[in-house]
Amino acid sequence: MEQFQIETAQNISINQNTAHLGDRMLAYIIDSFVIIVYAVLIIVLLVSMDVDPGDQWALYLLLNLPSFLYYLLLETFMNGKTIGKSLMNIRVVKLDGSKPNFSSYFIRWVLRVVDVVLTSGGLAVLAILIRGKGQRIGDMAAGTTVISEKKRVSLNDTLLRDLPVDYKPTYPQVTVFKDPEMQTIKELYDSAKRNGNHQIIISLSERIKKVTQITTDMKPVDFVDVIIKDYNFYTQQL
Repeated sequence: MEQFQIETAQNISINQNTAHLGDRMLAYIIDSFVIIVYAVLIIVLLVSMDVDPGDQWALYLLLNLPSFLYYLLLETFMNGKTIGKSLMNIRVVKLDGSKPNFSSYFIRWVLRVVDVVLTSGGLAVLAILIRGKGQRIGDMAAGTTVISEKKRVSLNDTLLRDLPVDYKPTYPQVTVFKDPEMQTIKELYDSAKRNGNHQIIISLSERIKKVTQITTDMKPVDFVDVIIKDYNFYTQQL
């Protein structure tokens, strides 16, 4: 699973995970199964209706139109998802992270004939592996990609911090915070430090001082870091 960085309108950088190729293939299989089941049900319906054989073909094409437009309709009205994509927690987005418009979905749908249908998906897989950013040919033309919305939790996403064995806490006042509050502080701090947003760290520092009544000359970036570590120390002793 690759990562690419998008810039929001507020100039905030966000690392976004592209959908794993395996997830996209499974989503395709699920969607293909849905389309086939729908087509079979239409045939069964026409047979049971005792329609004149001369009219069956035209009626079949008409009733089968939703399956022909399946990807275009569902991605347009389900915010970049199909049934398969929903089950695999993946979604189509623009490269800047915004919601694609109808023309983007239409371009992806038209070029599906080239990189999925005519080549049995081989060209799409090759393009995704070579191009990066999770783009098949339709995505390149539409300026879109497919992202994973699965929540990936790592040690860095939790409150846990590795502390030295001889770590000495500085501020026992940190115990006034609760786990959800400290989790929010840590997430904001880590994100601000990663993106170089010092103003957020200053605001966090001032807020913590106000709640805990702590007075210190320590730099905001160092102070918030110590607060997080001290909280870890005290809560790990419980």
